[in-house]
Amino acid sequence: MHTTLVKQLALYVTMYSPLQMAADLPENYEAHQDAFQFIKDVGVDWDDTKILEAEPGDYITIARKEKGKANWFIGAITDENSRQSLISLSFLDKGKKYATIIYKDGKDADWKTNPEAYTIEKRIVTSSSTLKLNLAKGGGAAISLIPVR
Repeated sequence: MHTTLVKQLALYVTMYSPLQMAADLPENYEAHQDAFQFIKDVGVDWDDTKILEAEPGDYITIARKEKGKANWFIGAITDENSRQSLISLSFLDKGKKYATIIYKDGKDADWKTNPEAYTIEKRIVTSSSTLKLNLAKGGGAAISLIPVR
């Protein structure tokens, strides 16, 4: 593949399709069950879409609200150039807290030399939070935001 593993996750959000699938042999997912959780969690259709940042041909970050639910998902992808992204979460409901799972490229991730390097981070965020993302060459980030009850 010519992307990082996390960029493949982010494509579930950045590319709209109400028909999602994990098109590969199950054995290829067994070593990354923690990352596969994003595919299990992510919505397949949306009530709202926000383009948070974009430069055609270079990068895009999209937030989508799951249809009929209060869950949000963010996908951030970049081209062959690494980049740093600061994502404002001001689109979230004011006064609510969200349990967030961030699937991001590892420090040494690179689409060509180390495409499977990733880390998973959990935190609580609000609409006043900002996420700092480091996208590797050919990389991305996939984020779940679930309201805390």
